[in-house]
Amino acid sequence: MLRDGVAYFSSLKPVLLWTDALVFMLVAVIAAFAVYARGKEYLRAPWRKVFASRGGMVAAVVIAVYAAVALLDSVHFREPLEKKGAEGETFYTVEVISLLDLALGPLRDQVEKTYSAPFATHLYAKETVELPDGSSARIFPRLQYGGAHLEDPLRDRAGDILYRSLSGAGAGLLWWVVLSGVFVWGMARRAGEPFRATLKRVLSGETAIPWHAMLYTAGLFLVLIGMIASLAGYYHIFGTDKVGQDVLYQAIKSVRTALVIGTLTTLVMLPFALLFGIMAGYLRGWVDDLIQYLYTTLNSIPGILLIASAILMLQVYIDTHPDLFETDAARADMRLLFLCIILGVTSWTGLCRLLRGEAMKMRAAEFVQAASAFGVRHSRIMSRHLLPNVMHIVLITVVLDFSGLVLAEAVLSYVGVGVDPSMNSWGNMINGARLEMARDPMVWWSLLAAFVFMFVLVLAANLFSDAVRDAFDPRTHSK
Repeated sequence: MLRDGVAYFSSLKPVLLWTDALVFMLVAVIAAFAVYARGKEYLRAPWRKVFASRGGMVAAVVIAVYAAVALLDSVHFREPLEKKGAEGETFYTVEVISLLDLALGPLRDQVEKTYSAPFATHLYAKETVELPDGSSARIFPRLQYGGAHLEDPLRDRAGDILYRSLSGAGAGLLWWVVLSGVFVWGMARRAGEPFRATLKRVLSGETAIPWHAMLYTAGLFLVLIGMIASLAGYYHIFGTDKVGQDVLYQAIKSVRTALVIGTLTTLVMLPFALLFGIMAGYLRGWVDDLIQYLYTTLNSIPGILLIASAILMLQVYIDTHPDLFETDAARADMRLLFLCIILGVTSWTGLCRLLRGEAMKMRAAEFVQAASAFGVRHSRIMSRHLLPNVMHIVLITVVLDFSGLVLAEAVLSYVGVGVDPSMNSWGNMINGARLEMARDPMVWWSLLAAFVFMFVLVLAANLFSDAVRDAFDPRTHSK
């Protein structure tokens, strides 16, 4: 089996999308910043406060789970076709899939005919079928995959769902016990104390970092993952959509889109905000006037109209140059990247104003005046004295804006100027649910799935941003 797995992965053709490269570059930047911050006490001190926050660390575990899903969905490739060329060359499918698609195999492959409710065994709409005696009748047909293993769905479904849920939860709980035990054993070995003493300290919350809260949250996720893994091969947990695709699969695949929008937009926004904000506040004069004129003019343009016009122009370019994009995934990825760029260009003005005011205040500080009196260059003063002292504002603003950018993608996709319609996103799910909610009977589960996944991520981001703000805001240091 291991040999077959190695042979399968070696036959794949890797595909590197633009957003994939930027996502992994962002991971490398975060890792480099973590290494850099370990050697700087002025950075380590506030981060210790973040790590000591119970709510912040619980939120960090939730965000880490979402990030792990996004990273799995950022490793793309194309599968080989069985048919070879005349000279034995290998041809590949036009469909680009990811490691997440492989992990969610049953959810991706088990496609029904049309709508079905959560945990249903029959279609949601009646169809005219021919009976064995030759007559016809309108009935709810059985699903091809959902509950297909049941002989009598009315009698067996409830018990089967309960059994599989409990077995999956038990498997997830067992994994949590094993992984938690290994983690606590590592802590005990590092601290040079008995395992039982370390376990007691962790469970009682006597550690500097609230490991108990983080482990309980991780345990909850492992139990949920175990239940989903146990049920997904036999039922559609969140039902299916109009074309029969599993709604839970769509919601999970939308995680990457939301995180890409929330993080890559920051990479575009930060250089503009940092450069223009610090320059305007420190240099003053005509530089300040020019930068103020720039962001005031940009703010006067309705953001939704600017985004819509840019996306529509890009779509025209993509349609007129199909030879530049080898697959549909590449076209959708280009639109996602362009949306991140447009959102970044239109969202840097708020942070720029904050940094301008802070730089104006620090311009009169004694250490800045002393550096200027010694003839230090303006560029060095801005990079060595002003930039480190405004990073708390940058960090707080970026973390707070993350949830807003996630919601912005949903709104833009809802009005039709967001990500490509072929790309999984919560905004596209909500947009599709607009007509489904008007059906009779109403199709409500697509909206519910998008709401649940988006709510958990935005709530975790807000809780984590509160912990970051409390730790980095100088006004809270005296509390």
